[in-house]
Amino acid sequence: MSFAKLDALGHRLEALEHALSILGADEATHMAVGGGEKRAEAMANLAGMYHAQSTAPEIADWLDAATADSSDQQLALEEFRRTYISATCLPTEFVERKTAATMRSEQLWRELRATGDWTSFLPALEGVVTLVREEAQMRAEALNLAPYDALMEQFDPGNRIAQIDPVFADLKSFLKSFVPEALAAQDERLTKRPLKPLHGPFPIEHQRDLGLAAMRAVGFDFTHGSLAVSHHPFCGGVPSDVRMTTRYRTDEFLSSLMGVLHETGHALYEQGLPKAWSHWPLGKARGMGIHESQSLFVEMQLARSPQFWEFTLPLVRQHMGDDAVAGWEIADILAHVNFVERGYIRVDADEVTYPLHVILRYELEQDLVNGKLEASQIPEAWDAKMIEYLGISTIADPKDGPMQDVHWPSGAFGYFPSYTLGAMIAAQQWTALEKAQPTIGTAIAKGDFTAINQWRADNIWSQASRYSTPDLITRATGEPLNAVHFKAHLKKRYLP
Repeated sequence: MSFAKLDALGHRLEALEHALSILGADEATHMAVGGGEKRAEAMANLAGMYHAQSTAPEIADWLDAATADSSDQQLALEEFRRTYISATCLPTEFVERKTAATMRSEQLWRELRATGDWTSFLPALEGVVTLVREEAQMRAEALNLAPYDALMEQFDPGNRIAQIDPVFADLKSFLKSFVPEALAAQDERLTKRPLKPLHGPFPIEHQRDLGLAAMRAVGFDFTHGSLAVSHHPFCGGVPSDVRMTTRYRTDEFLSSLMGVLHETGHALYEQGLPKAWSHWPLGKARGMGIHESQSLFVEMQLARSPQFWEFTLPLVRQHMGDDAVAGWEIADILAHVNFVERGYIRVDADEVTYPLHVILRYELEQDLVNGKLEASQIPEAWDAKMIEYLGISTIADPKDGPMQDVHWPSGAFGYFPSYTLGAMIAAQQWTALEKAQPTIGTAIAKGDFTAINQWRADNIWSQASRYSTPDLITRATGEPLNAVHFKAHLKKRYLP
């Protein structure tokens, strides 16, 4: 009987999750500016309802009394228990207050980012940082973790500074020397085969058609999802109604296409989760490290390979016109999509420099959470690390620096490490896939992604949260997470 009560609770919570997710996606894509205040109020109330129901005292009794009739139910009980402990860390009043504050902060960020008006944005961010510190302390006390570990726990259970710091320190050291090597090798290639310019403008409607075609080719289910436009690309909604977004530039089309493919990787994971468990915590994605591994698998491992472009270059000509890439060969498009550059924007970064953008944020947000850094000091601290890691300065233009991401305005501290952990997991999965399917390159060149998706469905998507992240990686790839695969991938792709 107690498990039946938990099962019914799962259905009620899933309905509220659905409403919050769709309202959030709509707010970021279609809502009129004047609707912001009431939308924030509505979502704050729904978040409060969700939190009140998910933290009801009687749930503890149900968990103690529940017995499982199957191994799936036993695993479901364990996940119910873990999520209940996490949810009861915070009082409902705080959840409502934080939801309202972060909604308003995010709305202000959208308004001010284009002009880089840091001064006007700062008070809202300071309010968010204050709330995040308060949250981190409450979670830390309840979970017996360090404050930043407690924040990471909600995004990727099991992430700990003690394990991540040495991995990131090693990767940072490798990349600081590897970036110049990759740039030198690129310069040598471009001397022999100069980079061909893209001849725009590229109409947005043509770019959208190309993006939709690419989504369809790699397996996106349009009966359970859609594509829209937003300030910051994201994949939201729910598994039965995935809301993907991108953004467009008319002077080039590759950043939008790659953004679409990245978010499609997220979407495929959501659409591939077990539907029978959708109302249980067991049926949710297993943390953001695995989620990012699925998006980066598509964008970085798959979509930047020569075989992928054997299939996709004709699609570009079909939807963008022959003039878009007139006279281009696969080597020409690869020179663009695998172009290494010390750039400002994380979401536009190549896979060589991308981890340095993430490590920068990981280090800064630790200091923000622990009180070693104040929000007002972010531009200077950000600039110092950008100069050290990538040799470029952002101090004169906050929109290309600390105002570029939605994560801090929305209060998502502890999320950033998952991006680079995801890149490492993706490289390791690709190695395992190639071992299991040695001829997979031929299928990719023909636009046949069936076997790839089946492997990921069997090993990742259908498993949802049955296993911890380390166990899931080991079961899927045959070994624990090992950075050697990511390093080897970079060397193979970017050095002669």
